[in-house]
Amino acid sequence: MPLTRFLQDTLAGRTATALPYTLPNGVRVQVMDEGVIRFEPKDSEARKLDLVVSSGIHGNETAPVELVDQLIGELLRGELRLRSRVLFLFGNVEALRRGERFVETDMNRLFCRIPEVSDGTEQRRATMLEIHVMRFFARAMQDGKPRLHYDLHTAIHGSLLEKFAIYPLPPAGRDFDPQQIARLADGGVEAVLLQSTQAPTFSFYSSRHCDAAAFTIELGRAMPFGQNQGIDLSRMGDYLRGLIAGEIPQPERVPAGLPVYRVSREVVKQSEAFRLLIDGKTDNFTPLPQGMLLAEDGETRWIVDEADARIIFPNPEVAIGQRAGLIIVPDRRFQDT
Repeated sequence: MPLTRFLQDTLAGRTATALPYTLPNGVRVQVMDEGVIRFEPKDSEARKLDLVVSSGIHGNETAPVELVDQLIGELLRGELRLRSRVLFLFGNVEALRRGERFVETDMNRLFCRIPEVSDGTEQRRATMLEIHVMRFFARAMQDGKPRLHYDLHTAIHGSLLEKFAIYPLPPAGRDFDPQQIARLADGGVEAVLLQSTQAPTFSFYSSRHCDAAAFTIELGRAMPFGQNQGIDLSRMGDYLRGLIAGEIPQPERVPAGLPVYRVSREVVKQSEAFRLLIDGKTDNFTPLPQGMLLAEDGETRWIVDEADARIIFPNPEVAIGQRAGLIIVPDRRFQDT
């Protein structure tokens, strides 16, 4: 799939803040920053929602970047009806240029923090992305419009369920929204994972600080640009096109075929003595036998005592203090909604 001019210019370092302009169909466009572009409909007051779609937070996860690039091209060519305000963000541009997951630090561990004088490029970029999202959603908060943020990723290794979403922990006193979960099925999502703790991720930032319905969505496996033919993102593309056109699905219940899991425990690497006792390339959603020793770190041991447990994001190579895997279990609360 050929890249559009906007992504090509972003990778070449030719996008920066620019004056807004209007397309022949009345759509208003503005490049807000490197790899950040906003679209507003001609009649912005009549819009149905405000939508943020981010990708490229990890620079080696290119399939969602190519999908977003395609949507941007369709909007610029006037091929999509626009009845929403939409903000597209390519996250870690320098890592995208290099084809690497990150340059110095995993950007999806850099949100929801206070900036420091010693911050590096990726820390500063994460803060700027937060500012763009906050400014964009401020108008929706004032106007009372629905706010959605889909942060699109791909996994670093295989998964028994290829496309799945991670739902950030809601604020105290609120619960996960079954309708938001159900909508994801329209985009081809095959499972939803409910977080149990706060997280320094982009979707958690939008959920907690912008009161948006926000999800991290994994869409296949990380591959270089131009090598994503094996990942079918047609349903996610059509779902996003519908939202761009102001079409918000209103499902009454979570489909029976959409499994929902919750995080039972995090396996956190506490020292260099950490050992994950399964292959670090084990597929996401692989079942874990009850009673097995999953990991150990000095005197700390993780024994699987949960029934129907599975592993997700196993990675013993993470930095100390970061998660080396999640133990998840089925959450059947939403199958009867």
